[in-house]
Order: sequence, then structure tokens, then C-alpha cells
Amino acid sequence: MTRTAYPSDGSDEAWAFVAPSVTLMDEAAPQRNDPLRAVANGLCSMPRTGASWRMPPTDVPPWPVVDHQPQRWLTAGVVAQMVHDVRMLVRDITDRAPHPRAVIVDSRTLPSTPERGGRAGDDGHNRRQGAKGHLAVATLGHRLAGVVTPANEHDRAQVAALAQRMQELPGDTVEVAVGDQGSTGAQPAAEAAAHGSRLEVVTLPTATRGVVVLPRRWVVERRFAWMTRCRRVVRDDERVAATLAGLHVVAVAIVLAHRFVSLMVQRS
Repeated sequence: MTRTAYPSDGSDEAWAFVAPSVTLMDEAAPQRNDPLRAVANGLCSMPRTGASWRMPPTDVPPWPVVDHQPQRWLTAGVVAQMVHDVRMLVRDITDRAPHPRAVIVDSRTLPSTPERGGRAGDDGHNRRQGAKGHLAVATLGHRLAGVVTPANEHDRAQVAALAQRMQELPGDTVEVAVGDQGSTGAQPAAEAAAHGSRLEVVTLPTATRGVVVLPRRWVVERRFAWMTRCRRVVRDDERVAATLAGLHVVAVAIVLAHRFVSLMVQRS
């Protein structure tokens, strides 16, 4: 019986690019019982559909395989490296420098669920209890670094962690980090400077009425909007914070791979 493809499945072109990055052992290894592409399709369906790890579609490998194999990919850093490679290729196709020089930082609070255990915090400003995802994106909206904390952690306390992770990227050239009023203060500016970046804070005008589009700030908000297409990363459904952070990287990889293939088709 021929399997009917799901909308979340990667295309042949995307798989041709992804396969070399996620093949950690020989395809004919004796401990491999399921096709690697089927495992990848099962993983892609999780963030897109929001399904539970133990309730995957019946025509993908069993849930322990779909759960454990991505953990190996994330631990080995192959997904993050793939995101970095695709980001550079997309920037090259769009006639941009290989590495970004400016980033925008922001955070969003993910509502908690019973699975998150005691990791949740109370975000009094947004009146939510859950986890907070801190994100640094380039001017094209590409993710560069991310940190997951309880929702009660303030944005300015994560500037150093984001700056350090951006500095660890190959070919790091980030000179300017743009934040909102949550990143104000001498300490965040000093921590960013210690990692080679200048922190600039964009504030609201004194008198405002209605929605005000702030310079550069809309870029990271657009990234958050893109991420809402992956239902698994709009709530904190994970027992381990590292899994939640890893799923954000997987969601970015899915969006970027689709973008890369679309650009290549347009150029051909």
C-alpha cells in the first residue's frame, strides 16, 4: 500500500539537502529498522500538527523512534548547523552578506500545560503562567539564537546568554542588537558589549494612539507569527526545557528549508 504524503512531509528537494546533515550512521546499519526519511517526516509532523509524542500518525515509525532519533540530532547539533548553513545560502541567494551584522531580540510567553511540571513561571505583565522563549533574529527574520526560561525571568537578564550564543556562531559578525524597553539598563548594555555587540533600545513615542510600528521591531514579531504555524511551539507541552528549545530549532529548520527550496525553484 502506497503511503499518502502529509502536507507536513518534506519535499524531495528539501530531503536531498537535509539528508547529508542528519545521517549520523550508515543507512544500512543493523540497528536501523526504519527509513531515515520516514523518521524525519514523523518529526516534521509533530511541531506542525501539535500532536503528542505518543500519538503520531500510524504510517510513520513508532513514537519511540520519532522521539529518540531527533534527540540525537539535536544533541549532536546537526539541526542547528543545518539551520546555519541554510541561512547562509538564503542570504547568498538574496544578495546579502554571508553573516548578519544586526539582530533584533525579543521574547514571548508560552502558556503552560500540566506536562511542564514545575518549570512554569508567572509573567505578570502578560498575565500568563508558563515558559518564556527569548529569541535573537537577523534582519531577514532568520533565527540566530534562543533561550527558554520560566516566564518570570526578565528579558534584560537574558541579554548576556543570547549575546554569548550569537558569538559562538561560525563567522559571528553581529555588531548591533536591537531590543525593546524590556532590555533597558546599564547592565544589559555592558553584557552585550562584553560579547562584541552594541545594544540599542527602541522605545515607544511619548504619546501613542493605536498600533505603532517600531523600527526593526516588526522583524522579530513577524518571526513569532511564522512560528505560530507550528502548533507544538505555541504552548509549553514539554516536560524538559531542552526539548522545547529543540523543537523551536526544528520549526525554524522546516520554515527555512521550505524558503530555500522556493528560492531555488524561482531561480531555475
